[in-house]
Formats: sequence, C-alpha cells, structure tokens
Amino acid sequence: MTWLDLLEGSRQVVSTIMDLVAIPVLIYFLVVNTSLLVLMGLAAWEFLRQNRRTGYAGREETVASRLAPGVSVVLPSYNEEAVIVTSVQAMLSMRYPRHEVIVVDDGSTDAMFDKLRAAFDLVPIQREVPSDVPTRGAIIDVHIPRDGRTRLVVVRKENSGKSDAINVGINAAVEPLLVFVDADSILDPNALNGVSKPFAEDPTRVVATGGVIRAVNGCKVVDGRIVEVNLARAWIVRIQVVEYLRAFLLGRTGWSRFGGLILISGAFGMFRRDVLVDVGGLNPDSIGEDFELVLRIHRHMIENRRDYRVRFVAEPVSWTEVPVTTTVLRTQRKRWHRGLWETLWMYRRMLFNPRYGRVGLVALPYYWAFELFAPLLELVGLALVVLGFALGAVSTTYALMFLTVAYGYAILVTLVAMVIEELTFHKYTRWRDLWAILLASVLENVGYRQATAWWRLEGWWASLRGKKQVWGTMTRQGFGDESLAVTAARNDD
Repeated sequence: MTWLDLLEGSRQVVSTIMDLVAIPVLIYFLVVNTSLLVLMGLAAWEFLRQNRRTGYAGREETVASRLAPGVSVVLPSYNEEAVIVTSVQAMLSMRYPRHEVIVVDDGSTDAMFDKLRAAFDLVPIQREVPSDVPTRGAIIDVHIPRDGRTRLVVVRKENSGKSDAINVGINAAVEPLLVFVDADSILDPNALNGVSKPFAEDPTRVVATGGVIRAVNGCKVVDGRIVEVNLARAWIVRIQVVEYLRAFLLGRTGWSRFGGLILISGAFGMFRRDVLVDVGGLNPDSIGEDFELVLRIHRHMIENRRDYRVRFVAEPVSWTEVPVTTTVLRTQRKRWHRGLWETLWMYRRMLFNPRYGRVGLVALPYYWAFELFAPLLELVGLALVVLGFALGAVSTTYALMFLTVAYGYAILVTLVAMVIEELTFHKYTRWRDLWAILLASVLENVGYRQATAWWRLEGWWASLRGKKQVWGTMTRQGFGDESLAVTAARNDD
C-alpha cells in the first residue's frame, strides 16, 4: 500500500464520519451558545428588576436593624499566615449588625495561629463544640479575644481537609445563617447585607444564596478592602476575568432567575444552618464539595416536599486570586471537571426525573450535555474539521460554518455578556481595561479554550481511572497594603 492509498483511505474514513456528525456538531454548538445567550437574557432581566427595586429595597434599614438574621462567617484556613490577619480584620469590620467570624485552623504548620494570637490577643477557653454534623479531625483547642467583645472564634484542629474544616465551623457557629469564605478572599463591605437579603425577604423558603466571584489580580488593596478595581496585565488573568463574568455572574444569575441554580461557589455562599445540619454538612470525600452540597440540598428539600428557594445575588462580591500560571490553571481546571463528573454521576438518578422539577429536567441535563461533555465534543469536532479540511474531506464552506457557529457565535455571546456587565455594574472604569477585556473575549478562543478543554478531559480521565485526587499547591500573591506578597496555599478556587 502506497502513501497515496493510505491518504485516500484516511480521507474516506474522515469523510464517512463527517457525513454522520457534520450537522449534529453544528447543531450542538448552536444550542450551546444559544442557551448561554438565553441565560444572559434572563440575567439582564433580573438585573433590571433589581435596579428598579434599589430605591426602595431598604438596604440601609437592613444594615441598621438589629432584627436582621445573625451570620456566622466561617473561614477554613491552612497555612495562610501572609493574609489571615488582614482577612479577619476585614471580615470583622463588615457592615452588618450581628455577625461573628469563625476561623478554623486546619492543622496549619506555619505561623498563622501565632499571628492571629498576637493580633487579636487570643486566649484559650473551655468551650464544647457541638457535633451537629459529623467531623473527622479532632479539635485541639478554642480561642477567643481577651476583651470578650470582639466576635471572633479560632478553632484549631487536626488536618483533615477544607470540607471537614467547614463542618467544624458549622458546629461552632451560633448564628442562624452561615457564610463560607476562603481565608484569602476579600469581601465587599456590604457583601453580607446583600447576600443575606433574600433570607430577610423570604425567611421560610430561601435556604441558600450565592454571591459573585471576581478576580482580585491587579486591583489595589488597602487594609483588606478593594479601593481601586484594575485589570491585571497578564493575559491569562484577563481571559479568566472574562470567564468569571460570563459564568459566575451572568450564567448563575440566569439560572437563579429560571429557578434552577444548582451550583454556589464554595468561595462565597450563604446557607441556613438548620438546613446544613439536616443534610449532614459538606462531604469531605467530594472533590466538588460546593456543587455536591447544593445538589444534596435540592434533593433533600424536594424529597421532603418542602417549599424552598436557592438564589444568586449579583451585587455582593468576593474577590479572589485566580491562577497566573498555566501549571496552576491546569490543576484547577482538572479538579473542577473531575468534581463536576463525580457529582453528576453521584446524583445521576435525578437526571430527567420529573420528581425533581426544573433541577432534574433542565439544569442537570444542561450540565451533562453542555458542561461535562463540552470539552470532549469540542476537541473531537475541531480535530475532525481540521483533519477533514486538510484531507479534502471537508469543504471550505463547512469549515467556515463550523468556525462561525463554534467560535464566532461564542465570541458574540461573550461580548454581549461584557456589555451587560458594563451597563449594569461598571466595575472597570478605565477605557484601557475595557478594551483589554474585549480583546480577551476574542483571544480566549485562540489556544486558551482548547487548552482548558484538554485539561478538563485530563481531570475526567483521572477520575475514570480511579486515580487519587491531589489538590496541589496554588501559588498566591496574597494581599496587603497596596501591594501583594508571595505566599502559597493548599487549595485553589
């Protein structure tokens, strides 16, 4: 067989495959991007509704009211000596009438606790932490400030992971609402007020709310507060800013408006403590612990025939560092997709089950088709089109149609998202930042998107092979007075 025969055989194989999948591939990408556009339309509708209510929403009254539901802010922490004091100070100074801060030291090996003790004059107390939700790591001791007025509790425990540390925080909390915040994140001053508002408006039905996650990279930080929002210079960060706005802000707002929100970021979510106790807290064995928790809450509430709501609030913001290297970004995306797969598989019996309403009939099918399988179908489709075009099995017309539907339409959707964000929140005030974001919306589709798709497949494949999950190290820049110092943390976002 000559190489010409081999080439012709390859062309015929690719041609046969393309005859079968050409139209389905186009339809798939058309539906993916259209569904995102629909979610953005729902989000824009929600933003307009919220803006109309701003003048009489009573936010200031809520801040001042002693009747506002109390909040326990849980900060699971591990080796966060570079940022912990600033973070705790910022949390304690949040504009909210009644809240406590619970730092759970998950067996840190650095000087984190020593810095906390020195900064807040901590003293040990004899306090029994309840066992309302099961935990694994034994509690070593509990400390509070000597003044007896500062609402800070520091619980030291044996190392057993972030989820177990949060469960210890749930047990130690005394307020009816709980917020989980990463110790290296920064909250807007009114974040607690905003994310708790749905609970105040509908206290019997709202069981969980989520807030927006934005990238702190490049921003000016003073005393744990964002004083100037800037865009980082690194393009890998700028593209992630685009991703976060499209997925975390507009996507989840759209799902919330639809009534099918099934994911609240573990970096900033508020829950009713009694509901967390009912469902048993977080699952320490789940790599997608935030996704798994919200799905478990949905299942629990539906199976017990309880009327409930899970809401997303677009205005409260948690600022967190995003990866600045491809190595860390790869680890993050592998973990995210592995967590997505394992959680979807764990709750597969809810899929297309009318008992679970919009969650089972719409949200879960969407995540299976357009989140889980998206990287596989995208890379296979792209490879077939490129190979087929090179072999002459794919026409120029079809190749252009594929690029238009898969990538051109995606760029359009992203640009629409950026316009909605700019008209609604206007966080980035400098023209050069806005132009950079628009350019990042285009550059995302050239190399970055394909690389993250491959990394997501790596995470999925590692799970299918039963490979042990390793969290890895997320290199942090930290935050301090107008500058960022280098540190490292166990977890990424």
